Amino acid sequence: MVINMKEKVVLAYSGGLDTTAIIPWLKENFDYEVICVCIDCGQGDELDGLHERAKLSGAEKLYIEDVTDEFCDEYIVPCVMANAIYENKYLLGTSMARPVIAKRLVEIARKEGATAICHGATGKGNDQIRFELGIKALAPDLKIIAAWRNEKWHMDSRESEIEYCKAHGIDLPFSANNSYSRDRNIWHISHEGLELEHPSMEPNYDHLLVLSTTPEKAPNEAEYVTMTFEKGIPVSVNGKTMKVSDIIKELNVLGGKHGIGIIDIVENRVVGMKSRGVYETPGGTILMEAHQQLEELILDRDTYTMKKNMGNKLADIVYEGKWFTPLREAVQAFIEVTQEYVSGEVTFKLYKGNIIKACTTSPYSLYNESIASFTTGDLYDHHDAEGFINLFGLSCKVRAMKMLEVNKNK
Repeated sequence: MVINMKEKVVLAYSGGLDTTAIIPWLKENFDYEVICVCIDCGQGDELDGLHERAKLSGAEKLYIEDVTDEFCDEYIVPCVMANAIYENKYLLGTSMARPVIAKRLVEIARKEGATAICHGATGKGNDQIRFELGIKALAPDLKIIAAWRNEKWHMDSRESEIEYCKAHGIDLPFSANNSYSRDRNIWHISHEGLELEHPSMEPNYDHLLVLSTTPEKAPNEAEYVTMTFEKGIPVSVNGKTMKVSDIIKELNVLGGKHGIGIIDIVENRVVGMKSRGVYETPGGTILMEAHQQLEELILDRDTYTMKKNMGNKLADIVYEGKWFTPLREAVQAFIEVTQEYVSGEVTFKLYKGNIIKACTTSPYSLYNESIASFTTGDLYDHHDAEGFINLFGLSCKVRAMKMLEVNKNK
């Protein structure tokens, strides 16, 4: 007896309307056996009830993979070390998560013997690039199906997706009402859509915020926080040693309480358009600032300057979905070398959206009171500055003399 085995496709599954509609669509148009994979990067209770939903929608199997610690230790920490911030505001919450998701999708595709991976990212956003570059880098032989770009995809609204699901026996309590488009993980939550599509309109923060309160509604008293780092990695909050994921959770609570890390940005997407979004990154904002507070005490001037450039480069690499590249590895290697002595303790206070420095200590501090003091110390002679200034400003003086000569001869 000859048994025709169906090819398998791994679907990046969130349980939302889009990816639920994709399950019967894949079976109908490609005759695939659909393996759903939901990657948990710390998005909380959004994963409740997914097994029943996936099975009802026609999936053969559902994996729920918790990669929260891997996400924190191997993706977030390098970006914190680098102070990687895209366009001076965006702390890369969605961008950092995509490569770890792509990696796990490929691993399960290999385990299941699948021939394709499907995602539900739209044709306008950055995520299609991040997913597909990750998959191509790790599994160039696998077929990639981008449902929203496929010629067989004819649904263009939530209403049409709901109707398609109902026509295929999937009657789930999805709402046709448009709401904010959100992406959440342990690091942040992003918001797009509704009034945010109009830069002329102020965000409706009372309706929008999930992790935070506004600075106006934050407590009227500041709260002190102390953190310690070892080689650039956070190890404790307020004297309690914790793994990185728990530190981020703790800082999310503290930051959300005090209105920390709410940004409204119009960013430049990789595909060329500008997009407006509001990001809540309470714990991440604190962690980035605390790390910088310690680092400025320890790194020398030249290293600090070069590291800023490399941090900006890493932000671009991550934003553009190029995590699995030799360039990312090389930039990260440079960053990690700079962190060898970034160890110590930082204290700051949180107050109505602000992170206010209090004190910083490190056994590797390059701050020297004998040099920095206004009184003359043993390591610095004020008279030495004269010769330094003469040499440092020589090129400026030579040019000015030449210009005087030229103007005199006119």
